[in-house]
Amino acid sequence: MTRESTFRPHRVVVLALDGLLPFELGIPHRIFGRPKDAEGRHLYEVVTCSVRPPGPVETDADFSIHVENGPEALATADTVIVPASYELGPVFDEGVLTDELAAALARIRPGTRLASICTGVYVFAAAGLLDGRPATTHWAEAEHLQRLFPRIKVDPDVLFIDDGDILTSAGVAAGIDLCLHMVRRDHGSAVANDVARRTVVPPHRDGGQAQYIHRPVPETQPATTTAARAWALGRLHEPIQLRDMAEQEAMSVRTFTRRFREEVGMSPGQWLTQQRVERARHLLESTDLSMDQVARDAGFGTSQSMRQHLQAALGVTPTTYRRTFRMGAADPVVTP
Repeated sequence: MTRESTFRPHRVVVLALDGLLPFELGIPHRIFGRPKDAEGRHLYEVVTCSVRPPGPVETDADFSIHVENGPEALATADTVIVPASYELGPVFDEGVLTDELAAALARIRPGTRLASICTGVYVFAAAGLLDGRPATTHWAEAEHLQRLFPRIKVDPDVLFIDDGDILTSAGVAAGIDLCLHMVRRDHGSAVANDVARRTVVPPHRDGGQAQYIHRPVPETQPATTTAARAWALGRLHEPIQLRDMAEQEAMSVRTFTRRFREEVGMSPGQWLTQQRVERARHLLESTDLSMDQVARDAGFGTSQSMRQHLQAALGVTPTTYRRTFRMGAADPVVTP
C-alpha cells in the first residue's frame, strides 16, 4: 500500500449546540485548518455537526448558522470538540443530558479524543465522562460546575487540562491554547508554532498558567517582570539565579517573586524549567545535536537532568520524543 493511499487526515468534529458563541466555534476551524505536512496535505479535516439533522443552529449573537452535518458525523471523529453554549438547559441547570444530546453522544466511537472549550465541559460532565477526573472551565462557572458535579476535580485557575483522552479548557482565548496544545501533542512544537504565527497568537501558554481572574488588589502596580523574562530567555543556556532576574527589574527577590506569580501564574523557577523544556523540545525536533549538547543549550547542564525534566513534563524520554517527532516530520500522518 502506498503512502498516498494510506494517508488520511485526523478528523476533528465540532459539535455546535444552540446558544453557541461564534468566536469559540471558529477556534477549532482556525487552528486545525492550518497544519500541513511536507507535501502540502492538510493534517486535519474539520467538520461541524449538530445534534439534529442539517439546518440552522442558534448563536448567542443576532444571527444563526447553517450546519450541514447531523449527529452521524460524530461517529466518524478522531477528536470531538464541544465549544461553549449559553443555552444548555438541563445540562447546565440540572446536570443531565437531553435525550437528543445523549443520542448524539452515543454515536462517538470508544477511544475518540474529547475536548471542550469553556462551558462545553458541562456536556461531558453530564454524560458522566469526567467523574473522578480533573477538569476546568471559565473561572466564573467553576464553582457552579463543582457544585453540580461533585465527583469532578474542578481546577478553577488553569487555562486548560490535558487528561489524556479528555481535555478541557477555560473560556475564549484558552480554547486557542488548548487547540494549539493538541496540535503540539500530535505533531510537535514546530508545527504548532507555525500555526500560532499564522494566527498571530502566542505560540505557547502552558495549561497550568493562571486564568486572568479578577481579584481585588490594594493599588495598581505599574512595574512588571517582562524585562526579566526577556533577559532570561536570551540566556537559557546559562545558570540563572532568582536574584539575577530580580535585579533586571530593580526589585527585591521577595517582591519580584510575588509580582512574577501575579503576572505569570507560577514561580520563576517553574517558569524557567518550562522554558527550558520548550527549548529542548525545539532542539530535539529540529536538530541532530547530541543529547549532551541539547541539554547544555537548553540550560539543563547534563543529559540526565534533561531526561528527568522531560520525563516529568512530557511523560517520555528525550530519545523517544526525538524519534516520535523526527519521524512525524518525515512521514505522513496515518490515522487508523
